[in-house]
Amino acid sequence: MGIREFNSQFDNLQHQLMGLAYKLTNNREDAKDLIQETAMRAFTHRDKFEMGTNFHAWLATIMRNTFINIYRKKRYRNTTTAPTGSHLFEQAHQTAPNQGPSLLTIGELESLVNQLKPIYSRPFKMFVEGYKYEEIAEMLDLPMGTVKSRIHCARQQLSKAAHLYRA
Repeated sequence: MGIREFNSQFDNLQHQLMGLAYKLTNNREDAKDLIQETAMRAFTHRDKFEMGTNFHAWLATIMRNTFINIYRKKRYRNTTTAPTGSHLFEQAHQTAPNQGPSLLTIGELESLVNQLKPIYSRPFKMFVEGYKYEEIAEMLDLPMGTVKSRIHCARQQLSKAAHLYRA
């Protein structure tokens, strides 16, 4: 489908698409945004439209899928916002003292980590120091899955050792 033909057909159906977009979004501005997004995606993939088929149905499918994708992104994105005068922002610079009882000291934790086999302790220590999985894998010349597995095993072993240490 050529550019002129696409523009012509899209312009003829734009009023009908607005109704569908409004039905999906229940908001006039969101409906306009959805139509623009649909137009962009349809134009980008106009070569995939099969001549002789229903152009309106093709656009409606693109619109519905676009709406679903946008909805999913919004649902998984943290969209809560607080005004700048909020008590959360005013107290952000203050730290609360840790009032929970500590059953193990830092020295005791370090000795437990040092008791791990080196294949577990080395990636674990690097991870605690702030290295990312990719960096650890590269430095130790290991696959990233192996690094993740060893760090996980180190955590499990430390958890068991800490329970035994407290008992």
